[in-house]
Amino acid sequence: MSGLGVLGEIVAQSRARVSRRIREQPLDRLLATAPTPGRRRPFAGMISRPGKVNVIAEFKRRSPSRGVIREGLDPATVAPSYEAAGAAAVSVLTEPEHFGGSLEDLRLARAATLLPALRKDFVVDPYQVWEAWASGADAVLLIVAAVSDAELRGLLATAKEATLDALVEVHDREELDRALAAGARIVGVNNRDLRTLEVSLSTSFALGPSIPGGVVKVAESGIRTGDDVRRLREAGFDAVLVGEHLMQSPEPGAALEALILDASGARPERPS
Repeated sequence: MSGLGVLGEIVAQSRARVSRRIREQPLDRLLATAPTPGRRRPFAGMISRPGKVNVIAEFKRRSPSRGVIREGLDPATVAPSYEAAGAAAVSVLTEPEHFGGSLEDLRLARAATLLPALRKDFVVDPYQVWEAWASGADAVLLIVAAVSDAELRGLLATAKEATLDALVEVHDREELDRALAAGARIVGVNNRDLRTLEVSLSTSFALGPSIPGGVVKVAESGIRTGDDVRRLREAGFDAVLVGEHLMQSPEPGAALEALILDASGARPERPS
């Protein structure tokens, strides 16, 4: 972890934060007091629809690489605009210190749409998986670089117990091998270099062929144009995750609709 720069710092803060939460509200109390989440929405199924431009549209206020992106937007307004534009799922940053997010953002976004919702955070403890469950998430992000192999297997097992899908994020071949060995069924290739924070789609193009059939493939970061999406689909990716490009737009939903239109050459389907 020491060589991972910003990621190492964020993960250390995440471990400290979850320790505080467990002391403040032990797991048995969290589960006993949580509202009964509704029926889970099919995250894996929605992002792997054949013949569709499957976009996981992200809500986030800021990031370590870009600083403030859009502080004032309401997830209960942005998420429905993503749904109307044809998103396959919504991703919500819940990390507070570097991304300005919260579990409340997740709850608001999911309640405002019929889309499956991904909790995107630095998940290092099973407690955070159950937090996601209690907040209505349909899937959680697991970052291979943030955890040990044993932790990754344990988090995947907890996600399965909680009936949540897990998007397992990798940045290089070694991490991909670790993800597959742990049993990942949805793999996200993050195009952002953890040390320099630079982004290159070449990471997805290099790793994509090594992801076996039957595993859902997601490309993350640096996706800005319909041509980017088309090239990634041609390379075998089932879905793309897009955040900054949308959130920097005056109208995130309109930006998503334009991206899907550019990628497909046809108007995105709207909910009936």
